[in-house]
Amino acid sequence: MKQNIRDKLDRLANRLDELDRELGGEGAARDLERFRELSRERAEIEPVAALYRELRQAEDDCATARELLGDPEMRALGETELAAGQARCARLRDALQYALLPRDPNDERNLFVEIRAGTGGEEAALFAANLLRMYARYAERRGWKVETVSANESGLGGYREVIIRVAGAGAWSRLKFESGGHRVQRIPVTEAQGRIHTSTCTVAVMPEAGELEALAINPADLRIDTFRATGAGGQHINKTDSAVRITHLPSGFVVECQAERSQHSNKARALAVLAARLHDARMRARQAAEAATRRGLIGSGDRSERIRTYNFPQGRVTDHRINLTLYRLDAVMDGEFDEIVDALILEHQAEQLAALAEET
Repeated sequence: MKQNIRDKLDRLANRLDELDRELGGEGAARDLERFRELSRERAEIEPVAALYRELRQAEDDCATARELLGDPEMRALGETELAAGQARCARLRDALQYALLPRDPNDERNLFVEIRAGTGGEEAALFAANLLRMYARYAERRGWKVETVSANESGLGGYREVIIRVAGAGAWSRLKFESGGHRVQRIPVTEAQGRIHTSTCTVAVMPEAGELEALAINPADLRIDTFRATGAGGQHINKTDSAVRITHLPSGFVVECQAERSQHSNKARALAVLAARLHDARMRARQAAEAATRRGLIGSGDRSERIRTYNFPQGRVTDHRINLTLYRLDAVMDGEFDEIVDALILEHQAEQLAALAEET
C-alpha cells in the first residue's frame, strides 16, 4: 500500500476519534442539525476505520510470526502464521482501497431516462420503443417503479421521444452509465428488400434533483405554456388545456408533459424533469473538467458518444467503451443486462483506483 493512501487512512482514523469525542460531549445534542451532520460523517468513516484497524492488527500478527522464524522449534508455526497473516493483509488492503473510492452522491437517487429517436426515421422510433421496454423490464426485475412522464409516439407504435421516471433503491448506481448513443443494426419492418439498416437513439439518464435543487429554480426564468393534449385519453383529452410545456430561458431547455389529466400534475412532472436536466448539465460539466485531466472514459456522460451496438442478425450486443460483446441479444433486450452493468461498474472502479494511486 502506497504511503499516501496510508496517510489518508491515518487521517480518517484520527478524524473518527475527534468525532467520537465531539459526539460524546455534553453539548453535542444542543444543535440537532450539527449532531446529525457529525453522525452522518461518522457513519461514513467508521467502516473504513474498522478495516484499517484490522489491517494494522494483521500487520502486527505478521511481525510476531516473523519473530518465530528465528526459533527452530517454532519455525513451522511461524511460517504458517505468516502465510495466513500475509493473505489477510492482502485482502484487507484491497478492501480498503475500494472503501476509499469516492462515492457518487447520486447513487441512491431515483432517475429519469430520456430516449430520443435519432437517425433512421420510423425504425429509430421503433428502436426507442425497444429500449424503453428493455429498461422497464430491467427495472421490473429489480423491483423498481417505472412511470411514464411524457411520450411522443410515432405512427407505427414507436417513440420519437419518451421520458420515464425510475424509482427504487440503487437505481442511479446501476443505470448511470447508459447515457449516450445506442445503435441498432437490423432489417426494419418497413424494409421490403430485406436489407439491414443502421438506426440510432440517444439515451440520457439523469438523477432526480432534490427538493432544494428544484426550489432553487427561479420562476422568472421560466415560460410556461399550456395546450390541448393529444393521443389516447377519451373526450377529456380534447376539451381541456391540461398539457404543459416549460421553457427554461437561460439554458433553452424545453420540457413537455401531458401524461396526466391534471394540468397541475403535468406541471409538477415537467418541473421535476427540468430540475433533473439542470442538475445533470452541472454534473456533466464537472465530469468534463475532470476528464480533461484524466481519461474518464466510463461515466463521461457525453451524449454524442456511441456507447453500444445491438446487431439483430448476429444476435449480439457490443459495449464499445469496454470492448464487451455478448451473443445473447434477446435476453439483453428483455432486460437481462446485469452482466454489462457489472462490467461497466468494475471498469469505473478500476479508473478510480488508478486515480487514487496517482494522488500525491
